[in-house]
Amino acid sequence: MSEKKKTPKSESAALRADIREHDRRYYELEAPTISDAEYDALQARLKSLEQAHPELRSPDSPTERVGGGVSSSFSPVKHARPMLSLDNTYNEEEIRAWNDRVLKNLPAGERPSFILEQKLDGLSCALTYENGRFVRAATRGDGETGEDVTENARFVGGVPERLKAAGREVPQSLEIRGEIVLFFDDFQKINAEEERAGRPPFVNPRNCASGSLRQKDPQVTKRRRLKFFAHSYGDWRPEHGFSSHSKFLARCRSLGFRVEPFLMASSIEDILSRYHKFRDGGAAKLPYAVDGLVVKVDSFAQQRRLGFTAKSPRWAVAFKYPAQQATTIVREIECSVGRTGTITPVAKLEPVFCAGVTISSVTLHNFEEIERLGIQIGDRVLIERAGEVIPKVIRVVEKAKKVSVIVPPSKCPDCGSPVVKEEGLVAYRCDNPSCPAQLRRTLEHFASRPAMDIVGLGDSAVDQLVGKKLVKDVADIYGLKKEQLLDLELFADKKADNLLAQIEASKSKTLDRAIFALGIRHVGEKTAETVAERMDLDALLNSSVEDLQALPDIGPIVAKSLHAFFSSLIGKDLIARLRKAGLKMPKPARMIAAGAPFAGMTFVFTGELKKSTREEAEELVKSLGGKASSSVSAKTAYVVAGETAGSKLKKALALGVKVLTEDEFLDIINRKG
Repeated sequence: MSEKKKTPKSESAALRADIREHDRRYYELEAPTISDAEYDALQARLKSLEQAHPELRSPDSPTERVGGGVSSSFSPVKHARPMLSLDNTYNEEEIRAWNDRVLKNLPAGERPSFILEQKLDGLSCALTYENGRFVRAATRGDGETGEDVTENARFVGGVPERLKAAGREVPQSLEIRGEIVLFFDDFQKINAEEERAGRPPFVNPRNCASGSLRQKDPQVTKRRRLKFFAHSYGDWRPEHGFSSHSKFLARCRSLGFRVEPFLMASSIEDILSRYHKFRDGGAAKLPYAVDGLVVKVDSFAQQRRLGFTAKSPRWAVAFKYPAQQATTIVREIECSVGRTGTITPVAKLEPVFCAGVTISSVTLHNFEEIERLGIQIGDRVLIERAGEVIPKVIRVVEKAKKVSVIVPPSKCPDCGSPVVKEEGLVAYRCDNPSCPAQLRRTLEHFASRPAMDIVGLGDSAVDQLVGKKLVKDVADIYGLKKEQLLDLELFADKKADNLLAQIEASKSKTLDRAIFALGIRHVGEKTAETVAERMDLDALLNSSVEDLQALPDIGPIVAKSLHAFFSSLIGKDLIARLRKAGLKMPKPARMIAAGAPFAGMTFVFTGELKKSTREEAEELVKSLGGKASSSVSAKTAYVVAGETAGSKLKKALALGVKVLTEDEFLDIINRKG
């Protein structure tokens, strides 16, 4: 429809349809196609039209409801009170206007105090407790009804199974609301695992957190290390015992919930000062994504007087950071070939400065994404780089004059072999296992720290080895000579000796590390460990799909992938050559040492460790024959409690399980080791 024919009625109808589709993509598909700022602009335009033309309003308008819907994958949960969304402001003018409305609606001369909380960029969740015991978790959904994610939420950090009394009576029934987030470090680890398994990475921590909480298998949620921060309440009415929101948050902390640090402000000038200081410095130091501050009137009495609109409280507003976006030109589309042959289109951009860095390329993930965005070479596109590191294309803002439809390649851009697309999958793959690009990624993966840990065999060394055809597969690494390395750029005498020493040391790596290092599709570190616990290499080479599927946590897809590799001529030949090179690939000592110091003992780690990572501590336990678990039971031998230990520590004390500090644990390790 042309601009001349557009009427308020037709425009509002089109806006409602657009907003509903964006709600569906965001809440149900977890695949938003526009930024928050663009979505808010659509909502603001629709709201202004409905205010100017009251006859256009309808009860089912997106301006009258909290965005989102309820997935059919989980049971519906009716919220005790609606989970409302917040109105958004993006600049000084808008936040001053909000402050003026607050002052106008309070008695003359009554000055509010404000509390400022970080606006976490995650997934809203409501937790219900009865007599201090956790009984249910639900997503926001459409604001009235959410999804029951109770079993998954049990594996979210900061969700206590039982509340602390802390000298006061625990409320008989309450619903605590908050945000579930994923820390940047954990997000990067998850994406690295996805790439190693040949799956596309998640776009940002928020989408990853949402998808992780809404898994059919709670064990997936468990591995994702999500965190819950409390920020408000549902059916518990703390105003009966507290006069302000700040005192409510202090009570939440005493009950055992995580509560993010907050600031207090006495005026709009205070708010602006704290906002600018946090935006320009404090936010960048956080381990998780935030996109602004939430400003609330602190007094519960004043909150009651200010009240609510149909979808938002009048006493609170989100003061968001301006979107970190920029526009630039797509100069070309290149195809990158991954370790498993997956071909990923990458947009090469006219360099543009955005969110503190110069961006010259951005992944387009797959060719369906190119089609959805309608991208062509020469288009001007809007890119965004928020708290997450990875920039993304939001949309095309100006089409190129020359049409240049982008189609998937029929041949691998690196080796020229045929490209295939497996039925039911979006990815295109190079079908040549000897493809140089795949070989480079395979070698890098093989040498990585969780695999064979060959320090010095990084990107530049791999590129040179493949470029000079000194290695054709991972077994060739073990035939490298010093004179060959000295012939490469950047390799002097000492560096060559160091690399050869690292290669020699890798021959002693255990079977679980070797299985993971081989880069078999769908096989990550945990799967490799599960297989190595129960099979030696010879048994693995002679196993059937049924044998593999009988192992714990091994499904049909993973079993078929393992069998396809170890039963193939290529796989058997590679294993034989690795053995001939001196690799024994034994089962890990922790799997075979029946008399090991920790044999039959289970350790649980909780809280933040200071002298090692949790993964390193768990590896120490396993190396001495023990088992590391994420849940506490009466059979747990020890719980190692770091700082900010929560529900697991409480459960251990309730069950009488021995609790160790990190220093006590390391002392035991030193004595047993």
